[in-house]
Amino acid sequence: MSAKRRHGGPRRGRAALATPDHAAIARRVLEIEIAELHRVQQSLGRGFARVVDLLLDRLARGGKLVWTGVGKNLPIAQKIAATLTSTGSPSVVMHPSDAMHGDLGIVQPADAVIAMSYSGASDELLQLVPALRQLGAPIVAFTADARSPLARLCDAVLCVRVRREACPFNLAPTASTTAMLAVGDALAITLLRARGFGREDYAKLHPAGAIGRALLLRVRDIMRTGPRLATVPVTARVSDAVVAMTRARAGSVAVVDERGRLAGIFTDGDLRRQLAAGLHPGERPIADVMTRQPVCVGADRLAVDVLRAFREHAIDDLVVVDESGRVVGMVDLQDLPRLKLL
Repeated sequence: MSAKRRHGGPRRGRAALATPDHAAIARRVLEIEIAELHRVQQSLGRGFARVVDLLLDRLARGGKLVWTGVGKNLPIAQKIAATLTSTGSPSVVMHPSDAMHGDLGIVQPADAVIAMSYSGASDELLQLVPALRQLGAPIVAFTADARSPLARLCDAVLCVRVRREACPFNLAPTASTTAMLAVGDALAITLLRARGFGREDYAKLHPAGAIGRALLLRVRDIMRTGPRLATVPVTARVSDAVVAMTRARAGSVAVVDERGRLAGIFTDGDLRRQLAAGLHPGERPIADVMTRQPVCVGADRLAVDVLRAFREHAIDDLVVVDESGRVVGMVDLQDLPRLKLL
């Protein structure tokens, strides 16, 4: 037999290797992590509450939360600190090695330090804690072992423990880091609610995002007025409404009574439905085809209320009225992307 035959392709009779089911492996990873999160959820109790009280006390004193950790814990700490800061609990991250070379100046007596180590035996943190002690700030051990060396050195313990990692060797931090991140989120939202941090507070910290703009802007800031506001009297015909919409480049027209109060709304969708039904509505009175008692909003409401109304009522146009029901503006869904609200 030739060398080519001896060393070429797979031998006859040898079973082909099975193709791994990648999606099944991924689902199993998520199953493990979900199960571990559920166990951690059930374990939260008085220890978690004590840590919350400690951090609330520090924040009430004008202090901040200083997070530190090594290895995989450091990026977890960065995410938790970012979430806390964006929800009204000022937080920073301090690398333990940098801390021992001058960054300890970050820590002030009114602060609280949260040291993250799943094992509770990280040398870098065990060396750092005595130096932190001299600064007077309380220290929380965020660990899986409430009896670990780190836990024994700290003022409080936030214990988060999983039974197994999603790694097949039970070695790579997977379920444990997911659990610590999730508990960090739980801590942030618990502090948010305890401190009465509201939507307007959140918006002030996120002025550049769509959420922030929606929570800061008022309806009067985004509504159409003047030449861009299409209105016709209740005595008008459909053709008059079409002209008004065309002139204002709008998708709807507000129908008003003799005092300027809202009587109804007529949209280009209403017109298309009339035409699709084989009707010729041009000379019909607008009062016969308009939608009476349309959804409306006040000019002082938040832009986020407009977004909610569009979503809940499946509409594209929202009439703005004053206290007397007079039409003062219109919010058109097509304007929102330009205003960076969508």
